[in-house]
Amino acid sequence: MSEEHFKHILSHSKEYGFVFQSSEIYDGLAAVYDYGQNGVALKNNIREYWWKSMVQLHENIVGIDAAIFMHPKTWKASGHVDGFNDPMIDNKDSKKRYRADVLIEEHIEKYVQKIEKEVAKGKKRFGEDFDEEQFRTTNPNVQRNAKKVKEINSKLREAMDDGDLDDLKELIEELGIADPISGSKNWTDVRQFNLMYSTQMSATDGENEIYLRPETAQGIFVNYLNVQKTGRMKLPFGIAQTGKAFRNEIVARQFIMRMKEFEQMEMQFFVQPGSEMEWFKYWKEERMKWHKNLGIEESKYRYHDHVKLAHYANAAVDIEFQFPFGFKEVEGIHSRTDFDLSQHQEFSGKKLQYFDPEKNQNYVPYVVETSIGLDRMFLVLMSNSLQHEDLGDGQSRTLLRLPAALAPFQCAILPLTKKDGLAEMGLKIFNELKLDFNCYYEDKDSIGKRYRRQDAIGTPICITVDHDSLDNDDVTIRFRDSMEQKRVKISELSTIIAREVSMKELLRKLN
Repeated sequence: MSEEHFKHILSHSKEYGFVFQSSEIYDGLAAVYDYGQNGVALKNNIREYWWKSMVQLHENIVGIDAAIFMHPKTWKASGHVDGFNDPMIDNKDSKKRYRADVLIEEHIEKYVQKIEKEVAKGKKRFGEDFDEEQFRTTNPNVQRNAKKVKEINSKLREAMDDGDLDDLKELIEELGIADPISGSKNWTDVRQFNLMYSTQMSATDGENEIYLRPETAQGIFVNYLNVQKTGRMKLPFGIAQTGKAFRNEIVARQFIMRMKEFEQMEMQFFVQPGSEMEWFKYWKEERMKWHKNLGIEESKYRYHDHVKLAHYANAAVDIEFQFPFGFKEVEGIHSRTDFDLSQHQEFSGKKLQYFDPEKNQNYVPYVVETSIGLDRMFLVLMSNSLQHEDLGDGQSRTLLRLPAALAPFQCAILPLTKKDGLAEMGLKIFNELKLDFNCYYEDKDSIGKRYRRQDAIGTPICITVDHDSLDNDDVTIRFRDSMEQKRVKISELSTIIAREVSMKELLRKLN
């Protein structure tokens, strides 16, 4: 994938009603986006796939929907008031602002990509005889770049762990990192920047300052005991939630990859202390399985262990996807220990303990978290699915090869013409199928143009009603990926579509 492919994603997203710039008629609002008619349908289907796989398929995981506004002490207890900062650096010439650690991580990624290119050349050269492990440990170019990665990572980890902002700037200068836009190396000092948006709860003078939540996890933690008691939950058990979060990002870029208003899908899994690493491994594997279940090439995913652990974690790993602009985090799996519940217990003065009937004792559970960005997952699917296909004879098509169960529309009903009763029959089929599927109806333009539009928005099945349909009660069904067409009875449509686009079949592979 390339920068050109990324530009194609941006233009396609707008042209076909997936994503628009927020407040576009007023020249837009930076790093804020609106989902259009097709985008919201795809987004809802991704959320449904996550929710059902997490809550419906697990007898010990339940869901909640906590409020965006929370008592300000919540964020003091969680560490966000004092510690939710990013190291910020400005370029004096371009006037652009960046996260210092991200600049360094992107520089490291250049060496990683050099290694992967060298390995790819080795595979091509040696074919079936290629021993990748031996190649990585003996090839001088690979070893040289791997040494650089290790050295820079070590310096970055030390500076981040110590909170040494001067060392971060020195590392940026030592590596000769330039502004990605202007090429300038004229940097300011690095300084800390708190990412939370603050507001007032009411117009009353002196009202406590509150915050728009920067993550959804804390809403789960403060409701842990309510859910455990009312649901009669026994360890281990999980609480899932999806919802909006807000962060005043220093650098919000790469389309919907990094926004100021975004949506998370999180699950906090409460376990006995001492068993957290076992469950950390379990959820690490389960979550990667969820991603690969969508039919995305395995080579486009990888695990990335954290260079610097968050203050609450004793283990953390990211699931990264290869976007057009490189591998980036889509989901994080973290072992949060008992930090959050212990902090809320201390700051609230309320016990947040679990009574273990087997051990006959009370204790604060440990937590393993899975946290995925819904907007980032949306971008994963757009990046992976958008294709330009050469059909030969000077013909081509733009195809959004989405997983059928997640497509905005599962089928489109397309009468050949509006005349001769074809539109009436098409609407009759539409009204029957819409009870089970999200259907699209269109009777304008040539059938070829309509097929191309449906390909571009990812509709897996098109149903064409023609004059023979009136006599034979059958239609032509066309499959998006293969473009295969066949004649089927109208009475069989529901069964055929369900087999092709069923969320149930997608979930069955995870069960």
